[in-house]
Amino acid sequence: MAIQQPASRPANPRFSSGPCAKPPTFNVAKLADAPLGRSHRAAVGKARLKSAIEGTREVLGIPDDYRIGIVPASDTGAVEMAMWNLLGARKVEMLAWESFGAGWVTDVVKQLKLDAEIKTADYGQIVDLSTVDTDNDVVFTWNGTTSGVRVPNGDWIKSDRAGLTICDATSAAFAQDLPWDKLDVTTFSWQKVLGGEAAHGMIVLSPRAVERLESYTPPWPLPKIFRLTKGGKLIEGIFEGATINTPSMLAVEDYLLALDWARSVGGLSGLIARADANTKVIADFCDARDWIGNLAVDPATRSNTSVCLSFTDPRIADGASFAKAVAKRLEAEGVALDIGAYRDAPPGLRIWCGGTVETSDLAALMPWIDWAYQSEIANLPG
Repeated sequence: MAIQQPASRPANPRFSSGPCAKPPTFNVAKLADAPLGRSHRAAVGKARLKSAIEGTREVLGIPDDYRIGIVPASDTGAVEMAMWNLLGARKVEMLAWESFGAGWVTDVVKQLKLDAEIKTADYGQIVDLSTVDTDNDVVFTWNGTTSGVRVPNGDWIKSDRAGLTICDATSAAFAQDLPWDKLDVTTFSWQKVLGGEAAHGMIVLSPRAVERLESYTPPWPLPKIFRLTKGGKLIEGIFEGATINTPSMLAVEDYLLALDWARSVGGLSGLIARADANTKVIADFCDARDWIGNLAVDPATRSNTSVCLSFTDPRIADGASFAKAVAKRLEAEGVALDIGAYRDAPPGLRIWCGGTVETSDLAALMPWIDWAYQSEIANLPG
């Protein structure tokens, strides 16, 4: 017997974890003033890039003495730029509890060939942060996009540390309150919490990171696209809008609009509140059911952006096939797009809850997940 479908649908079915939903007020016509066909080194291009940098500082509350740069290759490029430039001066600890963190471990161990201390945790868990020595350089992901596990706070990072903290914050920035005094290098991309376009990354450097850059030369060659210094001095232009390579001025204009929207909802505090409200919808849904749960074991480490769920019904013998069938059913109905678990993660669903997603859309989605689950359970043999 067919199970009755819910009466209402999400107005926007886009719950992808990257690229993420555009801001609710987005309209492509608003990009009409982008300086297309103009050099990014012309006055108009430099001004737009400078506005993107300073707008980022304003909304995120980044200290005035921190440098902010727009770099190529999204968050991946920014993280690798940081590791290639800064690591090797001290012992390094690599922390990983999901796919992207594991990728940084591979880069450091197999590409840079550093004898790093590696600390890992299974999906849904986090490493014991009390064991991390921040007198070493430490590379970690603040919010695991593929596991839905986030660092609960920065208390484990010493204020008087000797090492540098290199933080991949791409699913955290603009949704979580990052402790800038504890972070020496922070990276993220436009395509995540603010729903910007892909291919551009941001790198934020503390004064301690700048000091390392100007006092340490890594033993390996650096490609031009990674170089942050020249003649032992920071290339200041990168942090004033003179990008290393040519940026998309259309994507820059889109990011500027996203920053304007962020201001309109109350800035960082407003964005955090929106993400928290979205996450609560899913938490309440899971709490009321015994067949689905958050992949993150500890509530204190549960993400408010990339929420990862797993089906816990013991009747489900093939978790991967079941989860894929649920996601496919929801996509076929046009109520949820791109919510399958990441390919390396345990089977389940991954629903983006960042501030560009409307809480009303998540509320409308939950009955559909119930419907899809019940429909697939009814199809199981026996």
